[in-house]
Amino acid sequence: MRLGAAGDAVRDLQRRLATAGFDPGAVEHGRYGEATETAVRAFQVARGLEVNGVSDLQTWTAIVEAGYQLGDRLLYLRRPMQRGDDVAELQRRLGMLGFDPGRIDGIFGPSTALALTEFQSNAGLPADGIAGHESVALLDRLARRGGSTQGVSEVRERDSLRHAPSTLTGRRLAIGEPGGLEVLVRAVHRALVLAGADVVVLQHPDGSTLAAGANAADAELYLDLALDDERCHGAYYSATGFESHGGKLLAAMLDELVPPVLGQPHGVSVGMRLAVLRETRMPAVHYAIGPPRDAIPLVPDLAFAVSRAITRWCQQPSSVG
Repeated sequence: MRLGAAGDAVRDLQRRLATAGFDPGAVEHGRYGEATETAVRAFQVARGLEVNGVSDLQTWTAIVEAGYQLGDRLLYLRRPMQRGDDVAELQRRLGMLGFDPGRIDGIFGPSTALALTEFQSNAGLPADGIAGHESVALLDRLARRGGSTQGVSEVRERDSLRHAPSTLTGRRLAIGEPGGLEVLVRAVHRALVLAGADVVVLQHPDGSTLAAGANAADAELYLDLALDDERCHGAYYSATGFESHGGKLLAAMLDELVPPVLGQPHGVSVGMRLAVLRETRMPAVHYAIGPPRDAIPLVPDLAFAVSRAITRWCQQPSSVG
């Protein structure tokens, strides 16, 4: 849905936006006007999504997920996996208590089910892996007591980075290409392989598909490279209660090395919840390079800058906090 749309679907969108705290007002009830577009943009900014004012599939999914609060429904492992803000809150609370649900991504997967079962077992509850009334009520009571401010998933990622090899040799990496920069991705692939890395190249326009490919490859790091009409900018995964320090570190190194190749000032990457960042199990970065008229002729220099950033990322695990 976008500017100019009308009907029941728009009314449903407006109702959900209002519930999430982004009320477009009653003037445009059932009509996708400027106020609704502004509300969608504000929601996209707050959720770390691509900001275009359009209720596309990713935005609509995020709006639906924002409507769930912990305790609204039973949470358990199933196919397709349950997604929502209630799942993310469950993961945050488990992590603060020292039970590792994996990264806080709002997706109820096997790691979250295991962490919940371990919590229930330790708390003397039926260890059924279902977040029902008893489990949620106990988590509520424990949350009010306070405790650690850092979840176990962040600690685990930091520790993994500190103990990883400090060279590219034997490291398994995944490079994604959603469209427009195949030549650059191939050049980066060659440079990293020559440096001793084991590199998988993934090509697909859909972020979820790219993330699934990186997960299947069991990669230690994921980077995708895309074209941008204006300038270089990057993103790493960040959500309430979790920030990928490995992704943030690589993004910072790319910001330092890539934009100057195109005569641009150092970039400032931001934390986002794009599907390709949210669904990868390893540190991941989405990096856009542009404008095309400047980028394409400089592919060799850009490939060197990107591969140098990845090499530096491997050499400086201690930079991660």
